[in-house]
Order: sequence, then structure tokens, then C-alpha cells
Amino acid sequence: MSNIALIPAAGVGSRFGASTPKQYATINQQPVLQHTINLFAQNPRIAQIAIIVLPQDEWFNASITQPENAAVYRVGGDTRAQTIANGLQILLAQNLITEQDTILVHDAARCCLPQSALNRLLDALENDTHGHGAMLAIPVADTLKRQTPNEPRIAETVPRQGLWQAQTPQAFQAALLHRALSQANLSQITDDASAIELLGLQPLLVEGDSRNIKLTRPDDAALVAWFLQNQS
Repeated sequence: MSNIALIPAAGVGSRFGASTPKQYATINQQPVLQHTINLFAQNPRIAQIAIIVLPQDEWFNASITQPENAAVYRVGGDTRAQTIANGLQILLAQNLITEQDTILVHDAARCCLPQSALNRLLDALENDTHGHGAMLAIPVADTLKRQTPNEPRIAETVPRQGLWQAQTPQAFQAALLHRALSQANLSQITDDASAIELLGLQPLLVEGDSRNIKLTRPDDAALVAWFLQNQS
């Protein structure tokens, strides 16, 4: 069994407000997606890296250098879940992976993932006996407020005990993830673990890292640049 990193990179990043999709924005002299690919290439426990982009993507070939164990597949879909499903389908259909391999799905825009957090996830997967998969997440620290239905006024304070903020990678056996995505309404799937949950399974929560932020808005770029500059 091998660990396969699958990076969906077909989004347009409308909230980032750049002229190119945010995964191709340059931070610290490299595209965000290049930083993300590199962090998996640097980990000897990752056997393959599969990057899924849109068929019409015009930036990848011009800006990304692929490591030897990486390949790009132009089968991205309209949603993140569809992109992952398409990528997984082609990897299985072409016998590039086995059903027993572990698929680590990681956001293209989370380019600051520390190796310590990645290894913590891989360790947890190796020691887990349930086989439901695992994901990085961090316990919610801030007070949560639910708004009223019609305007941004406080309706109630939501107890944060037991709540976690999802991160990636989220990792599952290829056959399990393929089955979960095949049975789910992909338009309603916001992360891979939610598809697994619909099967009645309970993926393991592994403590992530506050540096593993997702580049979403323009003001995130400065923090991402600082984390990249000070990686340990």
C-alpha cells in the first residue's frame, strides 16, 4: 500500500480577487501550487503526487515544475468534490493506484502544511484499526456565533466544546473514498470526510497545525509568505 497525494487545483479562487486562480498566485518567488507540490515531494513517505486541473487550464505548464513522482491530470470538474472524484476515477481506471492505496486529498491553496503535521497524520493512519480514514483538524478556539436568518445579528452563541475546524490532508483508502464519492450528491460535499460520514463511518481527527492555513483572501497572502519564509 502506498500514500498518494491528490491535489485538486481546478478552482478559480474568486474571493482572492486576482487575475489568475489563487493557486497560481506568486508568493515568495513561486506559485502557491508549486509550494504545495514541493511539500509532498519532500516527504519520502509519499509515493505519488496527482494534481487535478481543469481541461482548459492555461497556467500549469507555464509555471509549474513537476517532481519525478508527480503527474497532472486535466479532468477537473465544476466543484471540488467533482474534481476529486474525476481524479480518483482516472487513477483507478488506468491502474496508476490500487484500491488499497491511501489517498491524501490536500487543498492546493494550503501551501504551508508543516512536515510534522503531515507525518502526524501518516502515523495515525498506520496505527488506526478502524479503517475509516483520518484528517487534520484543530479544536475551535474562538467563541462561535450563529446569526439570525435575515441579517447579521446574533441569534445565539454556539458551544465550541467538541468542535474542530477541518483542515487537509484528509486521507482515506482509495476504494472507500471512491465508493463514498460515487454515492454522494457531490454538489453538497464540502470536504472529503463529509462523504465518508454519509456512509455511517467516523474518520479520525488528528490535531493539525495553525500554520496550515488556506489562502482565501488577498490579506492572507502576507501571512502565507511569512509562514513559507519561516518553515522549520
